[in-house]
Amino acid sequence: MLKKKKTEVYALGQHISMSAHKARRVIDQIRGRSYEETLMILELMPYRACYPIFKLVYSAAANASYNMDSNEANLVISKAEVNEVTTVKKLKPRARGHSYPIKRPTCHITIVVKDISLDEYVDINYLTRSKKPRCKKKYAAMVYHDMYSNGGVWDKK
Repeated sequence: MLKKKKTEVYALGQHISMSAHKARRVIDQIRGRSYEETLMILELMPYRACYPIFKLVYSAAANASYNMDSNEANLVISKAEVNEVTTVKKLKPRARGHSYPIKRPTCHITIVVKDISLDEYVDINYLTRSKKPRCKKKYAAMVYHDMYSNGGVWDKK
């Protein structure tokens, strides 16, 4: 039985006080790029959303280097998503006893980093496997369920 090594690590920023639409404008620019290229793009873009996204990308890379001993040169942003969450609602006092509603939108940002050097299959039954193959097919079909690529937890609306 073949099993894929864990090559993806994520960082999640919750309740960031920013519109999801404004954060998606930045996220769409970095999706699929390398880690070093992403840091350069985020430092040079003039949007307010760049700073929390920069911190999340940096945190995801730190998670990858700590958990998988990955080199930062091999990291690629495989998934980057922004989800809309609750809106903070306040009332501002106005003239003649009236009030004016203030709505502060918030969002969750998820950055998934993939190490492309670890993208290989490992045989977990190496020690228990007999000399003869069990099936006569030359190529056996392999099904791998990844929670990031086929729906799962962070599915777009």
